[in-house]
Amino acid sequence: MTSTSRLTSLIGLFGPRDTDTREIERIEIPVFQRDYAQGRTTAAVNDIRANFLDVLFRALSGESPEPVSLDFVYGELDSGTLRPLDGQQRLTTLFLLHWYLASRAGLLEADHRWKQFSYATRPSARLFCKRLVDSPLPAADSSPSDWIVDQPWYLYVWRHDPTIQSMLVMIDAIDDRFKSVDAETAWARLTDDDEPAIAFLLLSLTEMGSVEDLYIKMNSRGKPLTEFETFKAHFERTIESSDRADEFALKVDTTWSDLLWEMRGDDDLIDDEFLRYVQFVMEICEWRDGRTDVPTSRLDDRARDIFGDGNPNRKQHLEFLFSSFDVWTDHSIAAAFADVFTDVAGDMTNIAKVRLFFRSERTGQSQVNLFDACCRSYGESRGKARVFSLGQSLILYATLLHLIEGTEQFQRRVRVLRNIIEASTDELRPDRMDKIISDVHAIIRHGSVEQVSTLNKAQVDDELRKQAFLEANPGLQDALFSLEDHEILRGSLGAFEFDPAKLETRASSFQRLMSQPELWPDLTAALLAVGQYQRQRTNSRPFLFGTNSKKQENAWRELLTGAPFEKLSQTRQVLMELLDSVADAHGATLQDALKQITSRFLEERELERRFDWRYYMVKYPSMREGGGTYFAERFDVEEQASMGYSLCMLRGGTTALNAWYRDPYLLAIWRELEADSRIEDPWFTGYEKLPRSLQLNRSGTGLRCVPAGYELSVPLVEEQYDAFKSVVLDLGSDQEKVLPVSQEEVDGELIDSADRIQLGANIVRRLLAAGL
Repeated sequence: MTSTSRLTSLIGLFGPRDTDTREIERIEIPVFQRDYAQGRTTAAVNDIRANFLDVLFRALSGESPEPVSLDFVYGELDSGTLRPLDGQQRLTTLFLLHWYLASRAGLLEADHRWKQFSYATRPSARLFCKRLVDSPLPAADSSPSDWIVDQPWYLYVWRHDPTIQSMLVMIDAIDDRFKSVDAETAWARLTDDDEPAIAFLLLSLTEMGSVEDLYIKMNSRGKPLTEFETFKAHFERTIESSDRADEFALKVDTTWSDLLWEMRGDDDLIDDEFLRYVQFVMEICEWRDGRTDVPTSRLDDRARDIFGDGNPNRKQHLEFLFSSFDVWTDHSIAAAFADVFTDVAGDMTNIAKVRLFFRSERTGQSQVNLFDACCRSYGESRGKARVFSLGQSLILYATLLHLIEGTEQFQRRVRVLRNIIEASTDELRPDRMDKIISDVHAIIRHGSVEQVSTLNKAQVDDELRKQAFLEANPGLQDALFSLEDHEILRGSLGAFEFDPAKLETRASSFQRLMSQPELWPDLTAALLAVGQYQRQRTNSRPFLFGTNSKKQENAWRELLTGAPFEKLSQTRQVLMELLDSVADAHGATLQDALKQITSRFLEERELERRFDWRYYMVKYPSMREGGGTYFAERFDVEEQASMGYSLCMLRGGTTALNAWYRDPYLLAIWRELEADSRIEDPWFTGYEKLPRSLQLNRSGTGLRCVPAGYELSVPLVEEQYDAFKSVVLDLGSDQEKVLPVSQEEVDGELIDSADRIQLGANIVRRLLAAGL
């Protein structure tokens, strides 16, 4: 095998245009080459592409006084066609750059030699290159790829060609990097015959035998640098002025690699795990710098901004990076988390352990070892949500602070932090993390809950209330902690009164009730029998009641947490009374105790003939079978919504009136009639003020529940009107379409003195009997 070489540019490959000695007439990427890869959108390729274009930009903009050399390009020359074995990616990028700058400079229509560039890998890529060089890019605000895809010559099937799609990505990246450059000047530098700004050494190989065999041999000698290796190289240059640069180079390949070895994947590499943890540390440093809107996602750029000479905090950040790795060489990772945290409620081996509620997106399993979880999923997302959540980042950071700095009372302080994080659904946002980091410091370093200013204020107040209670009653710590660790409460105890004489029995009764979802239908009835425990969602209209279904158990969390202490007063009063009643029902099962409470309430109301909305919801289980969320109709715009005789009951899992829902009164009537097939199943949509009627299939006659009674809609068929009117008169109404329910005034409010569900069911029976 022999070879000849010369330094040249892409245009220079083809020799002078006015001679007949030109050896290369065209460039063709051979069939055995892989697809064009520099336009892929993985994180590693994004960095490679950006770095490469930076180099080209500096050369063509004049920022770099020296020309750029792109090393060797190997190729076979056969009958005027150069088929590169090595250099395909660089040549393709240069081809696209020539097209872009020639278009911008208004020079594309000239008979350029570089246009003879083609792909043999796919006919589609070959045709795309041919069409592209015949199509000047116009000046426009839209991305070049959008313009190309919109051209009549662009074929729909090309969306499946990876080379074409990569080219489109690269063209957009070139536009983003070069749009500010003077195109004519850049073009002149790019195509200068004597001193081109971008050149490479062409090695033309002859007498080499099989090109395919040589390609295989060349590519078997090594692998491309991984993202991890690239990062290491860049990072070492970033910190080369630090006295810890050599230490980093040593540790990253020794003790730190050993640390992560047990987490290696099927490829026996720890590269991804290392980078995920480094990114976590870097983001913490950015937050500590007060930066939440990082302008670039490129890892090398972020590292330079954090650890480079331009950051006055670089020394502290580098110290934190080293400590974040070194600390795990002094502690068992698994034990460090298992000694403090648990994934079960009421871990009786150590009640002071802090239950974590984080779950893996992949497996659904709980996650206690946050270091492991970080190394496996940091930086990934599901839609807009982080797989390794902001809450997990804060607890992991708190653990690092404790291990590095030796903070006091960590188990107690991190419990407080856990509670506040779980309550801070709305506050926990990326743009607030710089301030939230200060809250973490206040809690973990100083045990100062009072200084927390960004996380949930209501939960901060709850923590101070608990702190004062435990200082006066240290013997009740286990009972209080067991409540905090409940899946529904997750640290928020605003729905509990801290009565030292009753806390333990109340905690026990609550946990027994909530551990048996089959009793929840009886529980909601008993709570209503005790009092109006519902509350409106914070800054919203719907009323919350809890739920009958385990599938929607979060409805209990919505009811019992998430509001300031004073806003939970009504719920708290009823819940405490119920828990005390259950505890006092000696010898009775939980279900019997709940039913006794319910029965006494119904008997009293029936004796008094006072049938308010609570009576109906207690009496008829179907009125409580939704997801525990109700909308009440306001008949006056200025009137505050309140529970009454016109309600919308949302299905489980829904929180707004933008899906199908039930009218609980009409549903109860339909169920009393055993879901008679002559009656339409009563589902509704729309705002709560829209009329809702129980519809008869044959006549279209409807029954609507209103505060005064029932409104009837006349039959759709005129011939049925007489039968309808006769039924109305027989029912004793002196109005044609309104059937009132007898009511009496109680505390300024009209309350039914007859059971409107039974009355409604009787009305429908009469209408059906009349053939309607």
